Amino acid sequence: MLKYVDAKVVFAEIPDEITLAINISGCPCNCKGCHSSYLAGDIGKPLIEYPKGYSDDFIVHVDELIEKSSGISCVSMMGGDSDPCLVNVLASYIKYTYPKLKVAWYSGRQELSDSIDLFNFDYIKLGPYKEEFGPLNSRTTNQRFYKVSGRELVDITNKFWKHETEN
Repeated sequence: MLKYVDAKVVFAEIPDEITLAINISGCPCNCKGCHSSYLAGDIGKPLIEYPKGYSDDFIVHVDELIEKSSGISCVSMMGGDSDPCLVNVLASYIKYTYPKLKVAWYSGRQELSDSIDLFNFDYIKLGPYKEEFGPLNSRTTNQRFYKVSGRELVDITNKFWKHETEN
């Protein structure tokens, strides 16, 4: 089961998109200095779950969040590393049910899970937060932000960096 703690419409998480960012709890990554360390707990409401006794069916609770967030162009799952398979199922559901919305995933893992089908995503962030390297908007970050192009990941991390202007 994936649980979410909150969801907010944001403008900086996905370049050039108005994004519904859904904070998913149960993060197993334990990154030192994480700005959302509360998401490590098993807290919140179900976002997607398999009912007891069923193996192929799932229940999705994301519709209300999307429908009350008018004007969004993207939905991003912030976390979900405890169950990448369900993140993939949720992304597939969003792609099918809301074909005009882009889908993103912020993962704290260094490598993309084998459970992820790139067809279901438009953007993927990979990498744990490491204080010594800074967040995505730091040129020294270890994290990478990718645009999905077909079956390839194109690194667009530099879109988060402030570009100095010449005087």
